[in-house]
Amino acid sequence: MVKGLYTAYTGMINEQNRMDTITNNLANMNTTGFKKEGATSQAFKDILSYEIKDKSEYYLSKRMGTLNPGVRIGENYTDWSEGAFKETANTYDLAIQGSGFFQIEFADKAGNTSVKYSRNGAFTLNNNGDLVTPDGDFVLDTNGNHITVNPNLESIVDTSGRIWQDGRNIATIGLTDFADYNYIEKYGENLYQTVDGATEQESTAMIRSGYLEQSNVNTVYEMVNMISIQRQYESNQRVITTIDKTLDIAANNLGRV
Repeated sequence: MVKGLYTAYTGMINEQNRMDTITNNLANMNTTGFKKEGATSQAFKDILSYEIKDKSEYYLSKRMGTLNPGVRIGENYTDWSEGAFKETANTYDLAIQGSGFFQIEFADKAGNTSVKYSRNGAFTLNNNGDLVTPDGDFVLDTNGNHITVNPNLESIVDTSGRIWQDGRNIATIGLTDFADYNYIEKYGENLYQTVDGATEQESTAMIRSGYLEQSNVNTVYEMVNMISIQRQYESNQRVITTIDKTLDIAANNLGRV
């Protein structure tokens, strides 16, 4: 078979993966606390070099196996840079200045609860005075308990996350950070969860009441990348079309001679 077809095909698959990542970023450009993603790729020469130098089998070079020329989709990564703050003047709109996450008691459709993490601080009070997310999940304090306040009294949230009412400290909003962000993953609904190996540590971030952290998606940057991806995808298409025409000539025209 013509290896050029596979090379162009892998290029198209890679560009499709990059396009999926960018469109997801753009779809969440207005999602509070959203962290954009990026996609990586590996060239054939890099994979070949790794395979040749791999000494895992009795210090002998490994066979190439089914390794195909072209590009290989790498891993998606999350950009954890802080987004801009938007002022709302709402006491329970909270933004984290620094690294860390709010602790959320998430309940799934079956009623099972687990602790998830979020940068989305658009909180509100339910009928019982509990601090909850827009989806109704409970926000946890430093001890892992629900935060309940008197909805009839004015609240003040300081930069340490302490909630004050009538001169008394009602509760302290729990913040958690991680030693290595490679051990947390997106769960969905703008939440994150830990994977095996995650190590929690105390967050030194400050909380800004009356502000929300916007997504860190740069619309112009993503649109420019989208145009570049479309052009590279079309280039791979033209390679396949050219090879197809060459094969057609070889099979139908030269074969008649």
